[in-house]
Amino acid sequence: MSAISHEFDLSEATMLPPADPGPRAVPEIEALAARWEAVHEAAAAVGKLAQLGRETLTEDIASLPLRAAARGGWHYEMVARGIDDLAAVMQPGLRALLSLTAGGQDTTAAALTLWREFHMARTAILGLVPVE
Repeated sequence: MSAISHEFDLSEATMLPPADPGPRAVPEIEALAARWEAVHEAAAAVGKLAQLGRETLTEDIASLPLRAAARGGWHYEMVARGIDDLAAVMQPGLRALLSLTAGGQDTTAAALTLWREFHMARTAILGLVPVE
């Protein structure tokens, strides 16, 4: 019996070893903390537009950059990437809301939607380095 050959046939493939990532960069705690704070400032503005007010940050939320840096490795890298991704969503969203507000339009519903998206994403990021 002969095997059927198709595009997913890996029987003769050469498997390469994982690439050596080399030495990891030292976590940039200050830069990560500044980005985390900036994302929360944007969220505060969105909360105001959603008529929710400013959220008080708990120590568990505020200390994420320190916990990620202490954990290091892929935990730090994923937290940093998550914060950058969250900032990439918040910046144009807030810009759009402010533009609509400047035009005299009610942005409450749209701001509430962005605020909820922020909280869901933040919960996922916080889950990468849980408080011990």
